[in-house]
Amino acid sequence: MKKDGPARGKKIRVVIAKPGLDGHDTGAKVVVHALKEAGMEVIYTGLHRTIDEIVTTAVEEDVNVIGLSIYSGSHLPLSRKLMEQVKAKGLTDKLVLVGGNIPYRDIDELKSYGVSEVFPVGSKLGEIVQFIQDKVEL
Repeated sequence: MKKDGPARGKKIRVVIAKPGLDGHDTGAKVVVHALKEAGMEVIYTGLHRTIDEIVTTAVEEDVNVIGLSIYSGSHLPLSRKLMEQVKAKGLTDKLVLVGGNIPYRDIDELKSYGVSEVFPVGSKLGEIVQFIQDKVEL
């Protein structure tokens, strides 16, 4: 059962990252804003981050959620590499979300890597917020 974090003074901590050469970050910024409006602490890494940088940020910031925003079409190899590092670093307690230009046919494969949920273009912000609130225990 999810504990009521904000009432206890704790907030859900989320890192939102733009991996690789993807230069489109409008969607990521909209998600960042929605999560902040929902009372979460959000670290946005900015553009062109490596998977190593994203994982390091997740560890250093002690986040509950790692979110990748990908529009470049490289969601499968980037997500695979992220999940390999998440497992190698013992971060399997983190919720991992992938969003962006993700074909529906790739969702099952992403989840087979260990991705917690996938939010393709057109996903409702409220669904993303609710998913995180329902899954993260503080």
